[in-house]
Amino acid sequence: MGTTVGTRLTAIICGRWSAWLVLLTMAAFSALVIGFAGDPRTGNDPTGALPDTAESAQVAELRRQLPGGQVNPALVVYSRDGQPLTAADDVAIAADREAFAREAVGEVSPPVYAPDRTAALVAVPLPAEIDPVALGDIVDRLRAQARADLPAGATAQLTGGAGFTADVAAAFDGANFTLLAATVAVVAALLLVTYRSPWLWLVPLAVVGTADVVSNGLIAIVSRAIDLRIDASTTGIVDVLVFGAGTNYALLLIARYREELRRVPDRRQALRRALSSAGPAITASAMTVVLSLLTLLAAVLANDRAIGVAGAVGITTAMVYGLVVLPAALSVCGRGLFWPFIPRPGQPDPTRTGLWARAGNLVSRRPRTVLAGSLLLLAVLATGLLDARLGLSKTEQFRVSAESIDGLATLSRSFPSGTADPVIVVADAARTPAVLAAVESVDGVASARPAGGDDDLAVIEVVLEAEPDSTESYQAITELRTALDAVPEADALVGGSVATNLDTRDAALRDLRVVVPLVLVVVLAVLILLLRSIVAPLILVGTVVATFFAALGAATTLFTQVLGYPALDTSVPLLSFLFLVALGVDYNIFLTTRAREEAPVEGTRQGMRTALAVTGGVITSAGILLAAVFAVLGVLPLVTLTEIGIIVGFGVLLDTLLVRTLLVPAIAMVLGRRFWWPSALARRPDPEPAAAGGGAGPEPASTSVGAGAQPAAASVSADPMPGRHADTGG
Repeated sequence: MGTTVGTRLTAIICGRWSAWLVLLTMAAFSALVIGFAGDPRTGNDPTGALPDTAESAQVAELRRQLPGGQVNPALVVYSRDGQPLTAADDVAIAADREAFAREAVGEVSPPVYAPDRTAALVAVPLPAEIDPVALGDIVDRLRAQARADLPAGATAQLTGGAGFTADVAAAFDGANFTLLAATVAVVAALLLVTYRSPWLWLVPLAVVGTADVVSNGLIAIVSRAIDLRIDASTTGIVDVLVFGAGTNYALLLIARYREELRRVPDRRQALRRALSSAGPAITASAMTVVLSLLTLLAAVLANDRAIGVAGAVGITTAMVYGLVVLPAALSVCGRGLFWPFIPRPGQPDPTRTGLWARAGNLVSRRPRTVLAGSLLLLAVLATGLLDARLGLSKTEQFRVSAESIDGLATLSRSFPSGTADPVIVVADAARTPAVLAAVESVDGVASARPAGGDDDLAVIEVVLEAEPDSTESYQAITELRTALDAVPEADALVGGSVATNLDTRDAALRDLRVVVPLVLVVVLAVLILLLRSIVAPLILVGTVVATFFAALGAATTLFTQVLGYPALDTSVPLLSFLFLVALGVDYNIFLTTRAREEAPVEGTRQGMRTALAVTGGVITSAGILLAAVFAVLGVLPLVTLTEIGIIVGFGVLLDTLLVRTLLVPAIAMVLGRRFWWPSALARRPDPEPAAAGGGAGPEPASTSVGAGAQPAAASVSADPMPGRHADTGG
């Protein structure tokens, strides 16, 4: 915004009358998007997220071309709490089978009884290509029918692929509204505490809330334009991103505006200065997050790509509303918006002598000690990764009770664990005997039988002894594929939901290896362009990566030792890394860009102390708010989102309170002007202490900051942008 065009735009946004025009224009745009966006494109194909080259995806496509292949089975399990089923139970089960036929798209299977008659199983084929809500209605009717005339003491539970899909949809029924309501409540409460004003908090909350609704509309438009599937969890994540990042941008801009109001009588001039100063940092921060999210386009999992595109749209919208709508809204309001703590010219700046100024003094006295202690703490927290395990089974993915999970457990007590979720093998029909022989030779296979096909292709259902999605089941899938590859001319492929989940895990690990380096390159490039340095960006990226490993290790310990989660879900490491690195680097951008402003006049060490003093309060507020917003993901019923919320939330707090407050300033003070190498700042000697100006009170001029250190500035500058405001008398 330092260009002539930027200056003109700033003047228009903050003008007396033009601000109203900006607000009316953006209101019309918002109404247009909200009114005509429609719904996003969705899908419920279990293999839809996988690349076409995945074996399970190929099996799913081949089965769609076969008779009876477009079905999603619902399995109804009857039991008596471990006791044998009675003759009366048999009659009820037979009656249910006839009633189930009204909902089925094929023949309902005859009841299959366990050898000890402790359970019976009826398979009901339901349509595979159906909206999850419509499928949920069918499942509800089947469950009601199964329970209607059961003899006393008997129970009926619906599980299988259809039951699991319906329960996931039901778990999210109203959950995103709950998430949004909880997010708004958290943001409102923290803004109220931060501003201590009865109405100032309403302005940023209204702006960010509008940005969130508009971003959802834009995402719906984009999803239809590029055939992007958006599910409920993606919508929830984007809501959190928009509220978290958007509120952070608002906090930074309003803090800078308040700072300028203490210097300048004209509030619009103060707002223009604040927007000109904070705008580049906000833009750089937002573009870092957007570009990082877009690296997910290199992922092979469609769900990851959807989060990348949707998140990029959301963050861009939050940035635009934060840099256009928010300042325009502030422009039409007077200083009274800050009541009862109205900033006026001549008032002392409390950030200059507060907690964060004292933190800067502490770091400057013993930077090497602070540096060593911070690194040691991060290393200790990261040791939790030594016991980390990746991958959750179906029974481990819900934080709430689900009938499909309970039914799976009942089924596993009387039948082989894989009965509810058989593996599907598709092979050349002429090689069926050889394929069956190869399948039955694999350890962990309980049974195998032909289950349809046509003249060219045979479908074989394979029941595993291991629980679906367990390590043992994945090992069995791998051995099945190896054994079938050895059958000549069989062209056998292994699919089914267990194979799909294995392929998804492998794809997630591939995406982790590919996307993480891309994110680091993007963040490093943005920091190099912004700071015109190489050393500082490398250090900042290194500290954010260290924060990620520390947060992941600490959270893993919490999950396994306290919450009882057996593992991290496959998508958690990549998404947590992306959000934490992209969002966590924001605070370092805010700190170091301010330090770079101060360095030419105050020197690197004193400039970093000043930057820490004046940005500490707002960055800490922003970090706490962002952490709280991500923690709200815990209201959703899936373990995956809870894990992401806790990891990112804890990581943001760690970055805000430790890395940005202690570690980065300590490194900068140890390195001195070398921190900015190879920019001109690295070659410019630190000024004498008197050059920093007076202001916040005396400090020892010879404070030691390590070998070869320059003397610390005698005091913290009273002006956070020295030399900028000579024309205003501010």
